[in-house]
Amino acid sequence: MAEKNVYQVADWNGQSGERWVAYQARLDAMMAVFGQAAIEAAAPATGERVLDVGCGAGASSLDLAARVGAAGHVLGVDISEPLIGRARALTPQDTPALFQVADASSTELPEGAFDILFSRFGVMFFDAPTAAFAHMRRALKPGGRVAFVCWRGMAENDWVRLPMGAIKGIVPPMPPLHPEAPGPFSFGDQGRVARILTAAGFTDVAIAPFDASIPFGEGGTRDAAIDDAVEMTLEVGPLSRALANQPDDIRARASAAVRAAFAGCPGERSVMIDGAAWIVTARNPAS
Repeated sequence: MAEKNVYQVADWNGQSGERWVAYQARLDAMMAVFGQAAIEAAAPATGERVLDVGCGAGASSLDLAARVGAAGHVLGVDISEPLIGRARALTPQDTPALFQVADASSTELPEGAFDILFSRFGVMFFDAPTAAFAHMRRALKPGGRVAFVCWRGMAENDWVRLPMGAIKGIVPPMPPLHPEAPGPFSFGDQGRVARILTAAGFTDVAIAPFDASIPFGEGGTRDAAIDDAVEMTLEVGPLSRALANQPDDIRARASAAVRAAFAGCPGERSVMIDGAAWIVTARNPAS
């Protein structure tokens, strides 16, 4: 594996990967509606071959495998050994899906082997996204297609907006990231996404907004659901990093503020929050 995306590789094979495995079922439930929208945009047909980039614990790969059937094939790749291990454990025998620990931006891929390049929130972390997409494009057949879902802006997504807004005045603000730095919101600017794909050699680029209400916390009661949402926020995502080195009293104040923010969301046995994404499609030129 080339020495690219070094920070992401280390993070997803360490704390982030382990925490995502621990919360895998809830995180996949949260993202399911977005993944299904991207799969519908990809329109996989029986017998097709799909490359699932940043496949995580394999939920989207298994959905794709059900669509392409035994005559098709899905290769799920991810830089996280813990998540690929989870994907393999969750995959029933005789499913036409394989999983590989690899960085899709640089690992050797079979040229012209895939009908579809797919991703559910897995393409926003490349250090050099144009080069990454140009590399992945070579794995597509002529006329092959791209379909992925990526987050829009941080301010439009409650899973970050609510907790990070709640801790203002309690926790010192973190240094702002450059809007194009690798991370969940680096594809928030649709113009940038179009430029990346066009420069990588794709055509017919289309970018459509997709909004959904998603279950962030779940529990047998309303209070249990809110507690679950707070716990997950403290373990996964930017709030966990913001509180990493804070003393117990600050963490307790922040936790209470985040709980109050989630308490204002609808839901009975879940905390329903607003999510905002782009559904992106493109095509590899036929010749």
